[in-house]
Amino acid sequence: MRILFIASNRLGDAVISTGILDALQKRYPKALFTIVCGPVAAGVFEAHPQCERLIVMEKQKYDRHWIDLWMQCISIAWVLTVDLRGSLLSAFLWSRQRIIVRGGRRKGRKIEQLARALKYDTVPMPRVWISQRQKEYAARILPEGKWLALGPTANWDGKIWPANRFVGLAQALQEKGYRTVVIYGPGDRERRIARAVLQDLPPDAIDLGGDHTIGEVAALLQKCQLFVGNDSGLMHLAAAAGVPTLGLFGPSKMSEYAPAGERAYAIAAPGLEGEAPIDGLQIKNVVQVACDILNNQAQSFKT
Repeated sequence: MRILFIASNRLGDAVISTGILDALQKRYPKALFTIVCGPVAAGVFEAHPQCERLIVMEKQKYDRHWIDLWMQCISIAWVLTVDLRGSLLSAFLWSRQRIIVRGGRRKGRKIEQLARALKYDTVPMPRVWISQRQKEYAARILPEGKWLALGPTANWDGKIWPANRFVGLAQALQEKGYRTVVIYGPGDRERRIARAVLQDLPPDAIDLGGDHTIGEVAALLQKCQLFVGNDSGLMHLAAAAGVPTLGLFGPSKMSEYAPAGERAYAIAAPGLEGEAPIDGLQIKNVVQVACDILNNQAQSFKT
């Protein structure tokens, strides 16, 4: 039996959807999955154990990417099509059952919105699939120790906590024996934002660069005792990997995009949700929550 799973193009939304994919895998343990996503999110799914085919869909003019996808899928009789992009594609495929999640803003966390759309009584938590090779790679890069991972970048400047405050957080936790690693994505912009933090970090800090695969990043994150970062795909990846994660929020909505997981936490700048400038979030407050997390005294984010 074959299942078509059409995920988001964006990294964060793709990670959030992994809980649904994991639940489907458990419901249909003998199914083979064809997973469709954008180039940025492809690494989220490449190690999935039941992924028969990963289709990376790149946007084309006049929505021709949907026509190309239809041509790749039309010859298969699907048991189930789950379309998280809200397209009409599944209406033109041979599919016994279709679940189409429409776009648009809704109340509540994204992860809960997906669970409701698929009629799950409990919310499936996001997860990541990591290969043995990726785990071995991470062990070579980050040996056993006390590691603090920082994610200082985001997809728009308004969500970025000031560089000097990331540095202040690293210095405060260095006094407790934690070494800092900085993780960010590919591209000149990500590198420039990360450099503003790296240049003032303690000399033993590690620049992990932006050229790792998603699976390698997840494996590296699992070697860390804490991840602190802006609202971003990397934040969601850290939480899905099971790393104690503290997401920093300003003008994005914590009630909608807080990281999800048993050890996922979030803190927001004071002010009206969705409008508060992130530079209102003070170092001392973030340090306090970070220490509470490390001491198992923090409360996970709940709506």
